[in-house]
Amino acid sequence: MLLSPKRINIKTGNKYIAVLSENTALKLDLRAGDRIKVTNDCGEKKEITCILDVSERHFSDKTIGLFWETYEKISCEKNKKVYIEIAQKPLSTAYIRKKLDGARLSDQEIDEIIKDVVEDDFSDVEMTYFVAGCYTQGLNDRETTALTRAIVKHGSKLVFKNKIVIDKHCIGGVPGNRTTMIAVPILTALGLTMPKTSSRAITSPAGTADTMEVFCNVTNDAERLKEIVKKANGFISWGGGVDLAAADDYMIRVRHPISLDPEGMLLASIMAKKHSVSANHVLIDIPLGYDTKIQTQKEAEHLKKRFLNIGKMLGMKMKIILTDGNQPIGNGIGPLLEALDVLKVLKNKPDAPKDLKEKGILMAGILLELTGKSKKGQGSILARETLESGKAWKQMQKIIELQGAKRMPKPAHFSVPIPAKKSGTVKKIDNKIISRIARLAGAPKANQAGLYLYKKVGDHVKKGEWLMKLYAVRPERLKYAIQFALNNPAYEI
Repeated sequence: MLLSPKRINIKTGNKYIAVLSENTALKLDLRAGDRIKVTNDCGEKKEITCILDVSERHFSDKTIGLFWETYEKISCEKNKKVYIEIAQKPLSTAYIRKKLDGARLSDQEIDEIIKDVVEDDFSDVEMTYFVAGCYTQGLNDRETTALTRAIVKHGSKLVFKNKIVIDKHCIGGVPGNRTTMIAVPILTALGLTMPKTSSRAITSPAGTADTMEVFCNVTNDAERLKEIVKKANGFISWGGGVDLAAADDYMIRVRHPISLDPEGMLLASIMAKKHSVSANHVLIDIPLGYDTKIQTQKEAEHLKKRFLNIGKMLGMKMKIILTDGNQPIGNGIGPLLEALDVLKVLKNKPDAPKDLKEKGILMAGILLELTGKSKKGQGSILARETLESGKAWKQMQKIIELQGAKRMPKPAHFSVPIPAKKSGTVKKIDNKIISRIARLAGAPKANQAGLYLYKKVGDHVKKGEWLMKLYAVRPERLKYAIQFALNNPAYEI
């Protein structure tokens, strides 16, 4: 059937959607959610498979509505018509049903699913069923390894000549914790190759990419990143800017709304990001605490075992550590405030947060030993010397310049302290409440917003002393943050 395309100026987030009138849909026996193939034969033939929507009004029986991405992809020309026909469901939908029934998937079946994910051949419903199948039925180590390889295969990959390529990852759940920005300059200053692709915040007040963006550009293409590695041995860039592990981003989009995090997918997501930068020596940090993602020793040991097994299948040399996740790392929470903490550590300032400094040194030391760059038990010594000598700060400046330095802003103009209501010793700091306060203040979108912590667990505090200070770029955001902070105390004294 030939129809006239009508552009709908609404973006759908790279989903290809077409709209037919109810009468046209009935003629073709189509329903909302079905697939149709749209072909544009204007010189160079182009075709695209779309998810169908049906409208009772707004569209005539002779037109087809195409959302922004669909219209751009098909390259419609004025007064030209497009041909539509029913499209078949991808073969891999049968494999999704297989997983829902509890069967194990072969490497080829997993590869076919991921190919269709990347080519955007699934509806959101089908994607959700795949995630649900992995959540309810699980993925064993072989399936998880196959999923990791498939994610990397159907995305971009950075390949380096160096025999040793290092990387690190933290499972998350702890505000602050910008150890990557301490470890990378230490390790690259010592000649190791560390192409660090990092994420932006999803539910936290800042991701490493958000914090690094305070200093410099973090959206770089693959060729640019390779050039930076040649000159500085590494970088700290946003993974989403390089299209690495693209399939994982699609699946995260489906998992996020209901916080569905199948263990196999979590493992594959992390390992794919390491595999996609050719890392072969990897450190995984699992923070353990009452309000972190992993809350018990048993859970942590189980995850550690799986990481090591999957790493072995992928040819990676790995080290897994369990760390204290019972309170924030560093003092600043929010992109700029966390960046200022990093600067204090790298510049060896006397007021630098000790916990951030020591954890950064620990991470770098472990990777130095894992790669054979230092003897066992000597890694932290070498890392500390590199940091305290100023070499790491000099190296960080080099990385920042190569990525495109920015002028740093000042903390948000509107601020207010939160004082202690009584004297005593800080017994507990709630990570989730701290994160929520910082986000209400505007972080990470407003990179100057967030909060600064003045007291940590074990510190003595007098009534009226500042526990933290909130920062916001708009007074109404500060008001929301203050109200929440007063109604939900983050500190237990």
